[in-house]
Amino acid sequence: MKHILTAAALALGAAGTAQAADEVRLQLQWVTQAQFAGYYVALDKGFYGEEDLDVTILPGGPDIAPPQVLAGGGADVMLNWMPSALAAREKGLPLVNIAQPFKSSGLMLTCWKDTGITSPADFKGKTIGVWFFGNEYPFLSWMSKEGISTDGGPDGVTVLKQGFNVDPLLQRQADCISTMTYNEYGQVLDSGVSEDELVTFKYEDMGVATLEDGIYALEDKLEDPKFQDKMVRFVRASMKGWKYAEANPGEAADIVLENDASGAQTEAHQQRMMVEIAKLTAGSNGALDPVDFDRTVATLLGGGSDPVITKTPEGAWTHIITDAALK
Repeated sequence: MKHILTAAALALGAAGTAQAADEVRLQLQWVTQAQFAGYYVALDKGFYGEEDLDVTILPGGPDIAPPQVLAGGGADVMLNWMPSALAAREKGLPLVNIAQPFKSSGLMLTCWKDTGITSPADFKGKTIGVWFFGNEYPFLSWMSKEGISTDGGPDGVTVLKQGFNVDPLLQRQADCISTMTYNEYGQVLDSGVSEDELVTFKYEDMGVATLEDGIYALEDKLEDPKFQDKMVRFVRASMKGWKYAEANPGEAADIVLENDASGAQTEAHQQRMMVEIAKLTAGSNGALDPVDFDRTVATLLGGGSDPVITKTPEGAWTHIITDAALK
């Protein structure tokens, strides 16, 4: 990114001279759950307060698109999967990744073993449940890489627009569905299905993993030194929260439950989710690894005649914030 953080702004962040608590509104990608534990831990443990920040965490949901919320001024910063963010950037919304707490992908397809599926080649002629609202891009890129049409027929896959549940698999509406290692896969097992009845394909293992749950802000906002300083403090406190959550998964899950206004989450589910989430954030200090970015871009560009993005993004990420926050 071409915008350079001024020495004065860096000094302000390093010295911690902000006099009043600055408001930050964080838009989550989904509902309150352990997927976002680091932010709730940072709030609960006072890490944001130590950075003179007044942080409001805005839960997401099936009808909430974080890029739209950010574009409309409803949040200062958001969480998003990189495929969605890069697609939105190419369409004109100048999203910039300022930190990447998640190092690994938890996305996978979970299939019935009795369908005879043993490899991606066996997807042909099958029905596969796929999340949309920006979550479909990794799957579409994967199918393009495999040379498998998503228009149905015996040589393609029929894409079922999957809701955010596992019903299509359990009700045999789909041969495979999208699941996360930390969430829906456990729901399938909780329904009474055994692991022996399933075949799973992790995107990481297939070489098509893309970055998930990055922290994004608008490019024009990052031109303001005051906003930059606020983001430095926000990222520093958030990563402190994530590392605490990794080291204390049980306590982190309890903190998430305390912040779940819906009361929809259960202790057992959040405890299990936090253990799996910690595997995905492990190895990240919050700074985006350019190698991971390049891998994501290559996957998205490899979309055949209909790629997710059509050119390598410019200015889509920056180390300006993490360089200052993590030193």
